[in-house]
Amino acid sequence: MRAAEVNRERFAINKSYSIENGYPARRRSLVDDAKFESTINKQKQQTWLEEAQRLSCDGEVSEEEVFLAQSPGEPDVPQQVALVLGLLDGIAALPRIIKTIENFKGTVVHVETRPAPRKGVSFDVLFKVDITREPLITLLKSLRQSAAIASVNLLSEHHSSIKEPWFPRHISELDMCNHLMTKYEPDLDMDHPGFADQEYRARRKQIADIAFTFKYGEAIPRVEYRPEEIATWGAVFRELERLIPTHACRQYRNVWQILKKECGYSPDNIPQLEDVSRFMMRRTGFSLRPAAGLLTARDFLASLAYRVFQCTQYIRHHSSPHHSPEPDAIHELLGHAPLLAEPTFAQFSQELGLASLGASDEEIEKFATMYWFTVEFGLCREGDAVRAWGAGLLSSYGELDHSLSDRPQHRPFDPSTTAVQPYQDQDYQDVYFVADSVEDAMEKFRQWTFKTLSRPYEVRYEPFSQTVQILDSVNKLESLSASLTTEVLRLSNAVCKMKF
Repeated sequence: MRAAEVNRERFAINKSYSIENGYPARRRSLVDDAKFESTINKQKQQTWLEEAQRLSCDGEVSEEEVFLAQSPGEPDVPQQVALVLGLLDGIAALPRIIKTIENFKGTVVHVETRPAPRKGVSFDVLFKVDITREPLITLLKSLRQSAAIASVNLLSEHHSSIKEPWFPRHISELDMCNHLMTKYEPDLDMDHPGFADQEYRARRKQIADIAFTFKYGEAIPRVEYRPEEIATWGAVFRELERLIPTHACRQYRNVWQILKKECGYSPDNIPQLEDVSRFMMRRTGFSLRPAAGLLTARDFLASLAYRVFQCTQYIRHHSSPHHSPEPDAIHELLGHAPLLAEPTFAQFSQELGLASLGASDEEIEKFATMYWFTVEFGLCREGDAVRAWGAGLLSSYGELDHSLSDRPQHRPFDPSTTAVQPYQDQDYQDVYFVADSVEDAMEKFRQWTFKTLSRPYEVRYEPFSQTVQILDSVNKLESLSASLTTEVLRLSNAVCKMKF
């Protein structure tokens, strides 16, 4: 509806009122406003129905065709929509579906998978697609004719209501934080080292099923690793152990020796996730949870808020022992586990997770980038030397050696620039950020999030109930204040007693 028509309608509703400075002289009535909106919406709905009839391929107007007719923008300009497909027989149909979308002139920009909670449907898959209106109508009809797809649902990015992003409030709700990024699955990516290895793909599925069925409170099932998997682990283990004394930070070196004694870290043994999880819990309160693959950034970061690290359990393909296109147990156990068992690093990881709760998509992207250049590929000063504290470095001897050489750039850690630094995940980094210390990095991160985070409230993790609390009321602040008062009193008493 054109602006002139809208203005005429508003004048008709308010014509009995005197007008001063362009507004009704009396107080505006919510009832009158609601009536006005209802009138306008009815007229819009009739216009949308007429547009949907034009878009329809078969003369019958579906809800989605009405939905698309409402979409803002030009009909020939691509818009981003979200398609949620329920797959009947696993994710093997994904390459064919992606090809179908491309045939209808759509561009897939994002894919997520998660096990479906409904009987008869194995996976729900989210596709974010850039596509124009009319090809989308035809695409939807084509997808619904596929025997491999149980359901097709459409959500327009423009029409999804603006709501606060969901995040888990109790640690048990991490059972719902298992959305997968299918970017590097061996079933889908022809460049994956295991793509042509049917036995490896079956093994990956077998281990992934452990994560899909895992629930909060359960012990992590043990995996009996095969000789070729142990050999792959051993090849990486030996090379890294050679570099740890000269390349890894002091905290990593200290925990490394303890892991060998208490968790069976050795070239000939792959530690079990349950054993390492219990070790970490005793030291920092962090625990491991099995993951089926590469998770979405929002789900992964949310887990860190609860001091839970989502950890893969499979081993990379034996043909490429020193490089994996996605996180595997070698990366998790050699790179992340030692530092998550160190209090300062554990605290920094949790702070990243807490900051991500309720954050916007743009902020999640910045936090994920921050994580990449710190927890994954971070460097820190140790006296006059620079040492590695990033898990991506400490599980890849080639990049570990590269990162401390004079080939890449070494820049001082600054959250405002680190969070927007372009990165690539196919080769060694060109840029690494060097923190003065982990404590310094954490303090700078806190100050940066305080100034930039759009979330209109603060959150805290309450370890006794394992919940995240939103501090948005006086009562909650009073409760926190009482808790802090008790801790400050203990601190004061301890200081007095130390004075003898």
